[in-house]
Amino acid sequence: MRFLWLVLFLFILTPAHAQEAMHGIALHGSPKYPADFSHFDYTNPDAPKGGTLRMEAIGTYDTLNPFTLKGVAAADAAMVFETLMAGSLDEPFTQYGWVAESVTVAPDRSWVSYKLRSQAKFNDGSPITPDDVIFSFETLRDKGHPFYRSYYKDVVKAEKLGGDTVKFTFKDTTNTELPLIMGQLPVLSKKFWQGKDFAATTLEPILGSGPYQVDDIQQGRSISFKRVKNWWASNLPVNRGRYNFDEIRYDYYRDTTVGLEAFFAGRYDFRLENIAKNWALDYNTPAVKQGLIKKEEIKNELPAGMQAFVFNMRRPLFQDRRVRQALNYAFDFEWSNKNFAYGAYKRTSSYFENSELAAKGLPSVDELKLLEPYRGKVPDELFTKEFKLPETDGSGDNRDNLHKAAQLLKEAGWTLKDGKLVNAQGQPFTFEIIEVEPMFERWTEPFIRNLERLGIQATFRVVDTSQFQNRLDNFDFDVTVHVFGQSLSPGNEQYDYWSSTKADVKGSRNVIGIRDPVVDDLLDKLVHANSREDLVTICHALDRVMLWQYYVIPHWYIGSFRIAYWDMFSKPDIAPKYGLAVEDAWWIDPAKAQKIIDIQKRNR
Repeated sequence: MRFLWLVLFLFILTPAHAQEAMHGIALHGSPKYPADFSHFDYTNPDAPKGGTLRMEAIGTYDTLNPFTLKGVAAADAAMVFETLMAGSLDEPFTQYGWVAESVTVAPDRSWVSYKLRSQAKFNDGSPITPDDVIFSFETLRDKGHPFYRSYYKDVVKAEKLGGDTVKFTFKDTTNTELPLIMGQLPVLSKKFWQGKDFAATTLEPILGSGPYQVDDIQQGRSISFKRVKNWWASNLPVNRGRYNFDEIRYDYYRDTTVGLEAFFAGRYDFRLENIAKNWALDYNTPAVKQGLIKKEEIKNELPAGMQAFVFNMRRPLFQDRRVRQALNYAFDFEWSNKNFAYGAYKRTSSYFENSELAAKGLPSVDELKLLEPYRGKVPDELFTKEFKLPETDGSGDNRDNLHKAAQLLKEAGWTLKDGKLVNAQGQPFTFEIIEVEPMFERWTEPFIRNLERLGIQATFRVVDTSQFQNRLDNFDFDVTVHVFGQSLSPGNEQYDYWSSTKADVKGSRNVIGIRDPVVDDLLDKLVHANSREDLVTICHALDRVMLWQYYVIPHWYIGSFRIAYWDMFSKPDIAPKYGLAVEDAWWIDPAKAQKIIDIQKRNR
């Protein structure tokens, strides 16, 4: 009996934070890699270090701080920094210790704590401390991009426990993602930022603790990063076999056409090709035929997300659902895919395309149970019909769809007068489509011609990178091309995409301007999902609600990476499911590289 009382007494005195420390954490289930793992499967721990990886970037940049709203950040600027935990590319959402040695989660998920590694340090040799972590959280929340305020909205406080541990307390114990979200926290140097304006643009190299640091800046032309010698974290399991290049350099080009020409001229080494026409026609060069440039398609299991013509719902012109649906009928994807992409693409029909999260067919029993309370607040068709986008036979004859579009526009109060579509006040139906990339013009012109047949005057305008970003941040557009990327485990970031609270927050990713109580309610359910099965069901329901509202005109996708590279690299035998890992898992083969260099010299 005395022993039992002693156990109870010790239990009562045990502090609430004295739970089991873990080497890794998964959103659902258990981490793939055990505590004693040596490296990720998709890396080669014996990969040699050395050489330069030269990459392409489009447009320009004016800041090295990737965490703020102001400016356009340089390509890969975030790799200067480390996070508390590191994600793997062969699991949906799992993290392992990086700056943090271990993670401890409260049984009720009311808090999470991270024990920092004693050897963790910034690249000037100063140690990473709990004060730096707390400063990072508070600075990103208060002065960083508006995204962080949303991402950390359920974090009540950050506090130091002892000399090596940071604890984050949550106000919402049902948000299953929060412990992993805090593991993604980039670690900033409190000392470095003293006396500096975090929110301002800067071209001063920022002190980080990551594998690379800024080496050379030619603003608007190039930026290079050099690998940190004797990097403190190089032998951690999450990093072994990664970050093998001594230098990573980005050269900036005006557009993708110029960039492709530069690639064939040997100006840079690796290219991810996003234009089907280029892939089909433009790689028929001597270097490709001779095998000097390798051309590969690598299947992936990544969600494609949603690329689309996006309506700005803040504009009165697009607030009627029938108008948005009508404009969908004017886009002839099948003809454009055949003529511009040689049939390479599939039509995007989900905000979670190419994943199990995409809604397919009719709603399941579980979806109907979830959606039933919203009856009358969402389109009735959602409950009984499969969502399908308008289709054509690809011949270019889109008359049937345009007839349906005209009928919807008439129902919405638009009429034809002297060949122009006008509303009851006599105002013409006109709008502008803005984009930063000229290649979209050929896809947009047939769409504009179809709109003209409806009496709608639309224009396409290419703007420079800085202006485009500024107009997007301030929601100063009618229609634009936008990509809503997705992960395998959607969560808190979805608030920034679709929440009413973000519709008027400048710089938020709610580019559409959605203000829908149903969407807001489903978002709350999504971030509080208790299982993978629940998460998938909620995603299906959310997908259906947004699809049936016709907020966008979906574009296209391809379920693989199209890559081309000068044959100077080697890579691991195992490829990750959910990424390419070129910058952090490939390496230079010296013999191959010398052969390419010699040939390029002879050809100049």
